[in-house]
Amino acid sequence: MGALPVFRWRLAPDGLATRRQLRARGLRPGGQDVVAQLERPRRRRGPLVAYLYRVDRAKPVRPMTPAKWAALAKANAARRICPECQRDAGYVIPPSLGMCATCAFPDEQRAA
Repeated sequence: MGALPVFRWRLAPDGLATRRQLRARGLRPGGQDVVAQLERPRRRRGPLVAYLYRVDRAKPVRPMTPAKWAALAKANAARRICPECQRDAGYVIPPSLGMCATCAFPDEQRAA
């Protein structure tokens, strides 16, 4: 495989799109290889890089099945359960705390 063509930010030719742009159109790369890359220069750091895919080779996004919806709902519910008190916190528990606010800051809850 040779080197990929590199385009500057906002100068990619028509017919090429990033993953996010494909997704916005209801498409996915569908197993095709990257055909080019897009670079956005930054000060004091290396450029941001985005890979480009051909739009004409992209495939439609697979629809969500009832089983996938159920698995997603179960995963999101698990993120709301406090591992300390085993209650539904009513919000997604932040990974920085690892537990609900009531368990993380018990002194503040008693004072209120």
